[in-house]
Amino acid sequence: MADHWPISALGDEIAPGLEEQIAVLHDQGVGALELRSAWGINVVDLGSERLELAARLLRAAGMSVSAVGSPVGKADIEGDFDAELSRLRAAMDAAQRLQTRRIRVFSFFIPNGRHAAFRDEVLRRMSAFAKEAASQDLLLVHENESYVYGDDAVHCRDLVESVGSPALQIAFDPANFVQVGVRPFDEAWPLLAQHVVHFHVKDAVRVDRDGVEPYPAHAPEERLMASVRPAGEGEGQLADLLHALERQDYRGFLVIEPHLQMRLHEIDATERFAVALSALRGLVGETVASPH
Repeated sequence: MADHWPISALGDEIAPGLEEQIAVLHDQGVGALELRSAWGINVVDLGSERLELAARLLRAAGMSVSAVGSPVGKADIEGDFDAELSRLRAAMDAAQRLQTRRIRVFSFFIPNGRHAAFRDEVLRRMSAFAKEAASQDLLLVHENESYVYGDDAVHCRDLVESVGSPALQIAFDPANFVQVGVRPFDEAWPLLAQHVVHFHVKDAVRVDRDGVEPYPAHAPEERLMASVRPAGEGEGQLADLLHALERQDYRGFLVIEPHLQMRLHEIDATERFAVALSALRGLVGETVASPH
């Protein structure tokens, strides 16, 4: 039976090798990949020959690419912007070779949570990114991430509406909102729904942030990873969000980003992916069976 929405996944959590990523997704009936890394190399560093190989492997498997899962903008706001622009151009080249319009981006790590102090610089940089993408008819999808400018819903909306380009929209990640203390459906969705064109699927429980220093110290990665759960098992309000997607006739991808290696360390990566996929399909089935 076909999935109600097209499902994709960040396959490098299954295996480093692209061949194995494709094989597992194919066996599980998943028809798309969000390419973040292949053969242990980040997508923006693959280069033309490896990207062409990746494109051939994906075509041979009949698999599409939901987005280039780039790390662009996952960098210090006070760092070298030209270097980040180079990474964007590499991601844009990857998107063209892999026949996808979407490129995941971030909005730069902000020192000590000083959003107001760095807002103008963030908007300058993200506007430059959007202009580059628009010139090639590509679409940047901004993922809310801890410690970047767009870490909560208010700043995500400020980002896309202030840049004001159709080439910059939202990749909505419920678990990441939970981890910064935002209720994804109750608080984030009303502000961002009209800008959501991409949807990442992972759930989470709240993170104890007591004693955690803001960026650049970072919360320990283990604390964030340990909070992640399969869809429907955390505080991400996934059921409500799927109903909302149904009501607004969303036809984009649901992209599984399992992040379950700490929670389910006793089973291997392929089995962890199967758990994440089964949880999502179960929730989608319930959504379709009981619309509201």
